[in-house]
Amino acid sequence: MSRVHDMGGRFGDGPVVPEPETEVFHADWHPRALAVTLACGSLGQWNIDTSRHARERLSPKDYAAFSYYEKWTAALADMLVDKGVLTSEELASGHAAGPSSLATRKLASDAVAGVLARGGPADRPAQTDVHFAVGDEVRTRRHAHNAFVDGGHTRLPDYAAGAVGRIVRMHGHHVLPDAAAHGLGEQPEPLYGVAFPASELWARPEHPRDEVLLDLWQSYLEPAT
Repeated sequence: MSRVHDMGGRFGDGPVVPEPETEVFHADWHPRALAVTLACGSLGQWNIDTSRHARERLSPKDYAAFSYYEKWTAALADMLVDKGVLTSEELASGHAAGPSSLATRKLASDAVAGVLARGGPADRPAQTDVHFAVGDEVRTRRHAHNAFVDGGHTRLPDYAAGAVGRIVRMHGHHVLPDAAAHGLGEQPEPLYGVAFPASELWARPEHPRDEVLLDLWQSYLEPAT
């Protein structure tokens, strides 16, 4: 079963309205929320897939009500407690009970630019055979689920489950989010760019000949025939 965040193509949510690129933040606390999240990530207690799953696990009521950075902040609070960085009492009081063993890992202000410039590349050396080539027709697995953990993180959206598309690009081997989000190792797999006709994904697309391009891991796919 999909979680509340997996809402692509759902009726009733209204149109997507792009914002001007100049509007990066909408409130004074938004850049602080981003900074605190990045700083906590430098402690090395989770990865990007863990943090994405933490946002997905917010209660449906909260997820629907929270703004973008409220989701980030709520998920961060959950991870800090879940990973033992803070206790729930410390979080509630706003004060640490004592020195942290992770203090030496703090992200210093003069290191921020370099850390952001390096990013967190997810490409890895090849470890498994490549099963598909550009031009191949493939079908995504019937259910958009995590094969390792019930209700776990996956990058296969529900609206694309069971759909047929064609491979248009190969990205090399990348960390498998379904495993990495749950402490099961990186388990890198081939990653493909797959193009799907809009008519394959939705019953009444406004422009049936449009295509949706998704980056999908090999274990999400099987031959279309």
